[in-house]
Amino acid sequence: MKHQLLFATLLFGITIATAQNNTKYWQQHVDYTMNIDMDVEKFQYQGTQELVYTNNSPDTLHRVFYHLYFNAFQPGSEMDVRSRTIADPDPRVLDKIHKLSPEQIGYIQVASLTQNGTKVPFEIAGTVLEATLPTPILPGEKVTFLMDFKAQVPEQIRRSGRNSKEGVALSMTQWYPKMAEYDFEGWHADPYIAREFHGVWGNFDVTITIDKKYILGGSGYLQNPQEIGYGYQKKRGKVKQKDKKLSWHFIAPNVHDFTWAADPEYIHDTIQVPDGPLLHFLYKDNEQIKENWKKLQPVSVALMEYLSQHIGTYPYDQYSIIQGGDGGMEYAMCTLITGERSFGSLVGVTAHEMAHAWFQHILATNEAKHEWMDEGFTTYISTLATDLVLKQQKTNPLAPAYAGYIQLAKSGIEQPQSTHADRFTHNFAYGNSAYNKGAVFLAQLAYVIGREKQAQTIKKYFDNWKFKHPTPNDFKRIAEKTSGMQLDWYLTDWTQTTNTIDYAIKDVKGIDNKTTVTVERIGMMPMPLDIYVTHADGSQTSFYIPLRMMRAIKENPTPSIKRTVLSDWVWTNPSYTFEIPNDLSNIKSIVIDPNHTMADIDKSNNEYDK
Repeated sequence: MKHQLLFATLLFGITIATAQNNTKYWQQHVDYTMNIDMDVEKFQYQGTQELVYTNNSPDTLHRVFYHLYFNAFQPGSEMDVRSRTIADPDPRVLDKIHKLSPEQIGYIQVASLTQNGTKVPFEIAGTVLEATLPTPILPGEKVTFLMDFKAQVPEQIRRSGRNSKEGVALSMTQWYPKMAEYDFEGWHADPYIAREFHGVWGNFDVTITIDKKYILGGSGYLQNPQEIGYGYQKKRGKVKQKDKKLSWHFIAPNVHDFTWAADPEYIHDTIQVPDGPLLHFLYKDNEQIKENWKKLQPVSVALMEYLSQHIGTYPYDQYSIIQGGDGGMEYAMCTLITGERSFGSLVGVTAHEMAHAWFQHILATNEAKHEWMDEGFTTYISTLATDLVLKQQKTNPLAPAYAGYIQLAKSGIEQPQSTHADRFTHNFAYGNSAYNKGAVFLAQLAYVIGREKQAQTIKKYFDNWKFKHPTPNDFKRIAEKTSGMQLDWYLTDWTQTTNTIDYAIKDVKGIDNKTTVTVERIGMMPMPLDIYVTHADGSQTSFYIPLRMMRAIKENPTPSIKRTVLSDWVWTNPSYTFEIPNDLSNIKSIVIDPNHTMADIDKSNNEYDK
């Protein structure tokens, strides 16, 4: 089985990746064993957690941090205040947290914490627990933390919660005390304010004891399906239990998160992906949505096959698509999505969240710092997958992403993509930057280095960085090695500034049976240029102006059209002039990037047309 090999993958894979910071790559490791007892009447649970923490870093650790995400769902929390003060609050949140009663709030309360049997003092500030260690953890050392905690599930507002608008009882995401990540940059103990997550790679052994009427799904492999009758709805009534509860035992190897959902009315379907994982579907027994959820299943197989083909083989033996939460959100080996939507919307959100299984839950970037790497890459690949499986055959499926980015670039409120996810002044700016501008980064890379090299880069990125924490520089280095081009300028300008791309055909003149063309760079971000000429007889030729700082030339993207490679453009020069060996009267049009794969913010000046 694939999942039996994942332990070894992590142990032997953490030191072989290309260095992120001029040192040998390393990452921390965790082994969780958790038992919780859920009271479905009060939406409260008691929990015990054994956490074996391996310090693979070269540093001695004197303290550790845990995330207590449920504490965000309390009046006066950082999430609450931020939602009530940002210019354009998320409509799912608004002031809803501020209005929660004590019975509706969420919390995780830690009763005790020990390190190798010794009591550990700790302080809790909002959603972060800081523990001062009685004995520092040395490089290469393993220690065992034991914790007792109790928690209350908040009313469904954002991602986690109980009693969603669609009637899902429990969406249990970020529900446990979660060790913060420590990497080459130090601790990442970010408070939970609005955005994304970052976690330590490891293994989870989780037992959930809950009312026997409830059906569960989520991360990991169920270890006792026959005992609880899971997957055999017709037989559930025959399962003899003296108690009113059942214990569901899951093991999730080599993940950095564990999520589950539960409802007494879930329908559970499965479908096998050929030479791939078993897909699980859990959704409410609701006549209005059943048809769409049944139709979704073969489409999900096609999506899984597309993503495995174009990124890399999905490495786990199962993936679950579960009705719950709000909107859609990715988790380890599963997603929680709302289910009462049109079929097209259901496929679209499934494609996006399934793609996150690669871009975040296998290629685990720090979403708080590099949110565009998971949201943008996911938007790019899921858009193409959806276009294929729904047979939409759009001329440019990514046109909406380009339009969204250009709207942002012209809005006056854009911030660099390197901005921390919680530091955007507007949700509009965050969304367009992470999703649309992030997708354009990857789509436009095909314009810069060539489509074939871009496709190879994605696959090599997956092969080199799966089960690790890649950074933007790691992706750039893969692209450079694959293409033979220097790309630091591309990563820097696109992600660390708000420089824009804007080129124009400034002047066209006919001189001595030749035509001179002057192209102007208006925006600050430089680019190589593909320029296509259509002649009076309908034939075409193209001219390629390399960017000097790239130190390389991409292959002809249209081999059927004769291409002339011109001398390099030094980006400091505001204009560039070249000759076409034809009389102007024989030229019908001259166009910069006719396929619109370069994110020029003003295309009105990209064409000379007689």
